[in-house]
Amino acid sequence: LYADLHGIDSHGSAMLRAEQREHTAGQWRADAAPSVVQESDTTALVDGGGGLGHVPADTAMRLAMQKAAQHGVAAVAVRNSGHFGAAGSYAALAARDGMIGIATTGTRVPSLVPTASRDAALGTNPIAFAAPVSGAQPFLLDMATSTAPLGRLGLAAHRGRPIPHGWALDPEGRPETNARRAIEARRLTPLGGSLLHGSHKGYGLATMVEILSAVLPGTFRANPVAGDVPRVGHFFLCLDPRRFRGADAFASDLGGLADRLRALPPVDPDVPVQVAGDPEYAIAARRTREGIPFARSVVEDIRHVARAAGA
Repeated sequence: LYADLHGIDSHGSAMLRAEQREHTAGQWRADAAPSVVQESDTTALVDGGGGLGHVPADTAMRLAMQKAAQHGVAAVAVRNSGHFGAAGSYAALAARDGMIGIATTGTRVPSLVPTASRDAALGTNPIAFAAPVSGAQPFLLDMATSTAPLGRLGLAAHRGRPIPHGWALDPEGRPETNARRAIEARRLTPLGGSLLHGSHKGYGLATMVEILSAVLPGTFRANPVAGDVPRVGHFFLCLDPRRFRGADAFASDLGGLADRLRALPPVDPDVPVQVAGDPEYAIAARRTREGIPFARSVVEDIRHVARAAGA
């Protein structure tokens, strides 16, 4: 719902059919319950129980917020989890409570091709960062470390549209613009698209997320065992800015920075300068008034899931 409301259509109801297929194939459990398996005053490791990632991720970020409120900073990792939707929804939890939140996640199946490689070896590995702003919506950065998230390819395929040059590669390492073929190949470029345009930076960021979200909680396997169902890991960090300055000084100054950026003269008067989060908040306001639009193919997918569930 968060994703659909904020215009992150690739991570909302469009995911239901794929998640149903994964459940039918035994790749996640519907009765999973997260549990804390190890913790200290400022850290914790949560086991997701082998289900989807939404509940374990919410549990972990709220635990990080609770610990940061007591100690100023906290980090919580999650293992044995699954896809958790939009990363920004968890970072925003902390920001709405007056704290800085960071959320990262790995993925179950590799889809990002390291710079100079032909094969995928990492997930789209998103990073979300949110910080409180006095009297306004939080600053909210939510980005994949691939040039485009896999879900955007899915939406293009749903709508029968091509994808831009530079988003994905074919099995030979050449640019692919057919959305359906790109999804089948699962070879997304790192942020930047090519070495000439800085893809090594996106590759480095994706590897950083893999370290925090997979290596740290223990979901990464250097030598995978045949038949193992790949699991997903997440990482959450919460920081209380009030431990550094007065009660609202940080949030007030961040509001000033955001206003200064928005006031910059735009190249095109019809395209104003924005800060991270602005487009999503504008979409959420409009969809709250007018409703959430769905592609016909997504509606049919939801009907399929409902019929299969007897609902």
